[in-house]
Amino acid sequence: MTSFIETTQDGPVRTLTINRPDKLNALSQEVLDDLQRAIVALGNAQQVRAAVITGAGKAFVAGADIAAMREMSEWQGRDFSATGHRVFHLIEKLQFPVIAAVNGFALGGGCELALACDFIYASSKAKFGQPEVGLGIIPGFGGTQRLPRRVGAAMARELIYTGKVIDADEAQRIGLANAVFPPDDLLAAAQRTAADIATKGPHAVAVAKRLITQGMEKPLLEAISAENDAFASCFVTEDQSEGMTAFLEKRAPDFKG
Repeated sequence: MTSFIETTQDGPVRTLTINRPDKLNALSQEVLDDLQRAIVALGNAQQVRAAVITGAGKAFVAGADIAAMREMSEWQGRDFSATGHRVFHLIEKLQFPVIAAVNGFALGGGCELALACDFIYASSKAKFGQPEVGLGIIPGFGGTQRLPRRVGAAMARELIYTGKVIDADEAQRIGLANAVFPPDDLLAAAQRTAADIATKGPHAVAVAKRLITQGMEKPLLEAISAENDAFASCFVTEDQSEGMTAFLEKRAPDFKG
């Protein structure tokens, strides 16, 4: 059976490419199932310290499969939404960062997939949006929750209520995308940043990711307390010993992970 996810590995960086270009990489049930398997394998890969998700052809992910959704019942819609939530939550739970390299359309479920990643690099040709209200539905893969956390409630309301599509420069201006690159440079830029992350202490990066993700849902003082505990726990790790020793010896650290 042909997978809709292509996987490549370069040292400690793994790249996942959603490969359904004839349908602009739309997220059907089959694509989500393949993505889930790829994310589980990613989490179990001992040699991976950072990852990149991108799309084949001229789209990142143009959305969910509307032809399939048109015929769904309420319960089928609930199950489809739950599948998307489950897969995207797996991305957030990974012990290392995931960069979305948005090479083209990131609409609906595609924008939501990018939002589940740690941050977004965009091609100058990228387009972002949550246009679901124009179809008589709402974002169903986390858009009503992750988008406000990324760009603020007021901006998220405008984007979701109007369903408008924005370009890469506007996405960067509002904080949705971290940076914009020429199309031919995008993937290499994301992979370079992933490779840079992979040189850092893997335990420290994992703890920082967990604290940022969980802390956004906690009161500040509770989140600060969690940081205090996590900071202290770093001092019993090999990463801390190697990182500080290497700094004092003026050499690059050799983190084992």
